[in-house]
Amino acid sequence: MRNRQPKMNGAMVEEVVRWIATGFEVAGVAAILLVSLVATARFLRRARASADWIADLPTYRSDLGRGVLLGLELLVAADILGTVAASPTFDNFGVLALVVLIRTFLSISLSVEIEGAWPWRRRERQRLSEAIGGSRPERTPQE
Repeated sequence: MRNRQPKMNGAMVEEVVRWIATGFEVAGVAAILLVSLVATARFLRRARASADWIADLPTYRSDLGRGVLLGLELLVAADILGTVAASPTFDNFGVLALVVLIRTFLSISLSVEIEGAWPWRRRERQRLSEAIGGSRPERTPQE
């Protein structure tokens, strides 16, 4: 008796990968929207309970930035999968490289805005923070 499992041809694999890429795109957009809504609700709740709502703005911006970073990471994954699923031409890879470069720049910029330090300086800042007994050192303009 032969094992009769359907073989996946190239077109079927390409279609499955496209569906997965679309799933990542939807997840990326959903992550940005969901985190934005939750961060806004938390900010409004804290602002209502506090007399100085301006003091809560940095936390709000940080929460929003983390949501955007998560969404960008998922969208980059979707772009990579979409390019692999489509006909892998040099033009497609060039466009992918440009999109990934732009999104990586945005991710690093948002990360610096949230963390207050370049990614390669985080350990230094963490050690400094632990040495002075704080949870996070204040931002310095030169970073």
